[in-house]
Order: sequence, then structure tokens, then C-alpha cells
Amino acid sequence: MLIRHRDAEPSVDPTAYVAPNATLVGDVRVGPGARVMYGAVLDAEGSRVEVGEAAIVSEHAVLRATAVAEVDTPVSVGDHAFVGPHATVLGATVGRCAYLAAQATVLHLARIGAGASVAVGALVHARTVLPDEYFVPPHTTAIGDPVRVLSPDRADELADAIRDTAFADAAFGVRTEWTDRITRYRQVAEVRSAEYAAHADDTVVG
Repeated sequence: MLIRHRDAEPSVDPTAYVAPNATLVGDVRVGPGARVMYGAVLDAEGSRVEVGEAAIVSEHAVLRATAVAEVDTPVSVGDHAFVGPHATVLGATVGRCAYLAAQATVLHLARIGAGASVAVGALVHARTVLPDEYFVPPHTTAIGDPVRVLSPDRADELADAIRDTAFADAAFGVRTEWTDRITRYRQVAEVRSAEYAAHADDTVVG
């Protein structure tokens, strides 16, 4: 389904394939030979989503851009990149020939280098930079620039590293103190509610 949103509509190269129950919203550009499979959602919000030549967006993957923070955060998936089933890419850049396995997550302003691999269930946190051909093991968190990889058993170190990313600022433009979680998450919900309100005017174009 192709949906016009904020006066922008998806553009799909005639050689690409978009599954009939995939959803493309707003300024989404799908390049030649790309494949967007069943149940995938590509939502540009007030920004854009770009899928490069021969790139694969697998079943039920979510690619969502945003423009609510001070820095515009589009999604860019490079040529011949692979986004696996149930993977999530939010306002991040995935380089050419990169590989995101099933259930991988890449957060705002992260950059995945060419040929890098994010294994099953791994997380690349906000503002993280993965060098070319870097490997993130399954069910770990890659964080920072230069990048560190932390396993779930390092909970205290991981919490400190996540705090230092200022994720709420990168994703929502919210700068409330890390320790004031109730206020921060209320503000996050309000920001997203205002952003998503624009969907009331969406129209199906194809």
C-alpha cells in the first residue's frame, strides 16, 4: 500500500518489487531491483526513507524516519544491503552490502558501515558508528563512536553507556534528566503523538 503523507508520496522504481501488504508512507524512495517484502512498513514521517539498488527489506521489517528532533533523521539503506525479518531501523544509515539479521535494531543517527553485520537480536544504539565490515554478535549491544560491544550480563555498564548516548534527545528532541523517567517518557509520548497526528490527513495512492 502506498500512502501520501505530508504532501509526499512513495516512489518505486519499475524494476523493484513491493509486496501487496507492505506499507510505504510519505517520502519513501525504493531503488532499482530492490525488494520490499510482506508486511514491511517504511514510514518517512516528516523526513524520508531511501532504499538503494538491489537492497532487501524482509518480512515485517520497520524502517521509520523522523524530523521531530533538531537534527533530521532519515533512513537510508544502501545498495545491496539486507534488512532481515522483523528488523527495525529508526532514523539511521545502513551502508552498502551491510547485513542486518532477523530482529536486529538500529537506532537514531547510527551509521552502519559498508559490509558490516548486525547479528540476530543485536542492538546498535543511537549515534553509534560501525566501521566497514564490523561484526556485532547476536543479542549484544553496540554503542558509541568508537564502538563498544556489551553483552546483557554487563547491565550497569550498559545502562551508563545508554545514558551517555542521550537517546531521548536523538530520537525525540527530549532533554529531560536521565533519572526523571516519568517526565521524560511523558514528553516522549507527547512528541510522538503530535508527530503521528499528521497521519489523519493521509490518503492511499496505490
